Amino acid sequence: MSHPPFSPTQARAARLRIGLIPEQVVASMAQLGVRRPPEAVLAWEAGTVTPSEAELFALADALWCPVPVLMALQPRSLREHRLARQFTAERLALRIGMDVHDYARAENDHQWRGTDRQTLLLADALGIEAEELLRIIGRAGELDGLLRQAVEGRWKQYTAPLARLVGAPERRVAQALRTLHQEYAGFNERYMGHLVARSDHARLKEIATERARWLHALSDRFLHLAGPDSRP
Repeated sequence: MSHPPFSPTQARAARLRIGLIPEQVVASMAQLGVRRPPEAVLAWEAGTVTPSEAELFALADALWCPVPVLMALQPRSLREHRLARQFTAERLALRIGMDVHDYARAENDHQWRGTDRQTLLLADALGIEAEELLRIIGRAGELDGLLRQAVEGRWKQYTAPLARLVGAPERRVAQALRTLHQEYAGFNERYMGHLVARSDHARLKEIATERARWLHALSDRFLHLAGPDSRP
């Protein structure tokens, strides 16, 4: 596996911020089971060598610094979120009940084939909201497709599939879909009403634009309505 993202500048700044010399850093890392010479710290800070995942985790703990700071990025990919939570691929795979090779393939291919239970456990382990997790594991398109079909047709039949996809109770998903279906129907009723009344083209275009904007934010709206903070 390739080395993790790493910022030499942030690493040096973190060390100087707490006033440690390289010898003290490696002494702290050794207590965590990662033994390296002081020259390794200087090489990381100079950018001539990049730490491994184990070295990155130990360095972050020794410097009292969050891993994302040392990576100098906001986690976006599945691997980056795993690193940010200081999980090895093996440990995370074990936690969610997945074969480590299958998990590693998911990271490398950016395609998630885990079960619904594994997906829920993954979200819990990484501390990720449903919307972000869906984007990370490449299933946001599936969510959008199911929601479009639900609001345009018979929404009840999509309750169970969507509940499994986002890991929410069917009752909350059903309430969310009912609300969204009514909102979408409202757009169509307004549009047809103005069409029958032969309203000017500008008014019809305005309603169509509102509906397009609503559809664009459909996933966000659904996840808000179906989320744990939604009202029963």
